[in-house]
Amino acid sequence: MEKIKFERPVVNRIHAGVPDKFGLGTAIQPISHIDNYPVQDLLEQFGSPLYVLSEKTIRNTYQEALSAFKTRYPKVQFAWSYKTNYLNAVCKVFHQEGSWAEVVSGFEYDKAIANGVPGNKIIFNGPDKSEDDLKRSIENGSYIHIDHLDELYDIKRIAPMLNKVAKVAIRINMDTGIYPHWDRFGFNYENGEAWTAINKIMPDPNIELVGLHTHIGTYIMTPTAYAVAMSKLAALTVRIAHKYQHNIKYIDMGGGFASKNTLKGAYLPGSDTCPSFDDYAQAISDALVNSDIQYEHMPILFLETGRALIDEAGYLLGTVLANKRLLDGRRSLIIDIGVNNLFTSFWYEHHIVPAYIKQHDTEDTTIYGPLCMNIDIIRAAIQFPVLEKGDQVVIKRIGAYNMTQWMQFITYRPKVVLIDTEGTPHVIRNNETHETMNELDQIPDHLGRINL
Repeated sequence: MEKIKFERPVVNRIHAGVPDKFGLGTAIQPISHIDNYPVQDLLEQFGSPLYVLSEKTIRNTYQEALSAFKTRYPKVQFAWSYKTNYLNAVCKVFHQEGSWAEVVSGFEYDKAIANGVPGNKIIFNGPDKSEDDLKRSIENGSYIHIDHLDELYDIKRIAPMLNKVAKVAIRINMDTGIYPHWDRFGFNYENGEAWTAINKIMPDPNIELVGLHTHIGTYIMTPTAYAVAMSKLAALTVRIAHKYQHNIKYIDMGGGFASKNTLKGAYLPGSDTCPSFDDYAQAISDALVNSDIQYEHMPILFLETGRALIDEAGYLLGTVLANKRLLDGRRSLIIDIGVNNLFTSFWYEHHIVPAYIKQHDTEDTTIYGPLCMNIDIIRAAIQFPVLEKGDQVVIKRIGAYNMTQWMQFITYRPKVVLIDTEGTPHVIRNNETHETMNELDQIPDHLGRINL
């Protein structure tokens, strides 16, 4: 009997996936259709890469969130966070559903007004409000959320000049047990800054304190932190009523709800660990209804959540450009989607799959974008099937921030398509071209000619 030839064992480091006693789980479900519209047809019709938004998903997600809160506390009003996705068509969908506008700049304020939002249904947040911004907001009856004392002093000076009463709230930061503690914005609760600001506002006849506002952080996975925040704002509301016989009209809990994306470094996927709207609603509403605020003066609950309302509705479609082998033997895949199109790839392990599966075997793969930059990594490590040049990929849950934080860098920004509730795609933002990129450039006369 011939002796079996000895082969030296090789130990390979696992870069992607979580092994169990059965090995690595590599089942991949392709995304071939979005709202029953073929991915291949979308790319052929509108080009690659391509942003796609599902109007049906946006509306369904909004109604799910609204129901979660209204069944627990009836006086609820959402305000769409423009910075999360300020494409006009997206904003219009939320406004049709009944959402107000929440803006953080004069630019976003202009967009809200142009989208038909009445001034008295705009919440103006942020630390940078110019004098012109404040004047327009006061004249339009918008709700100005004061971020710092310099802004308060500007309002004290401007409001009498306009012979108007400014409707204001103050933004309050606080310790809710969340790290890092967001203390950059607003007035601190624990050290008395917030109470001092309130005492400067209340005696002024040209300023009406209508609300209290907090935004405790971003991607908050612990709903109880919102309960802590609500309890503190409710206590402050009672204190104002006791000292000034003044009832706050609303408490704004801001945003920060997590989407189902997976954060880098997370052991389990976000789809398994992300709290539901019911979880957030239960924590917030319980703290509010159990507070010492008198029943007849219970405030409206404002919510400014953006990420959790829009992320699930967004897709980014792209095409494989090339395959390469890295020095350690792993496969790398180059696609036409870069970090300039997918800014959130810096903090998410995005859900990326082929549009169609040709074969189910997978390899440890790094997925790169097309940019001539070493940081252009879409997924550092993923078990992925072997794709060929021209094959198509789909990245899911990209609706939040990627269409406001995108960059025109090396490549033009692509089209954005909205698939309506009937399944028909509409271009809601055209791609950039050489002409559109040059529209704002100006060349001095002495640079008009070159000599090569």
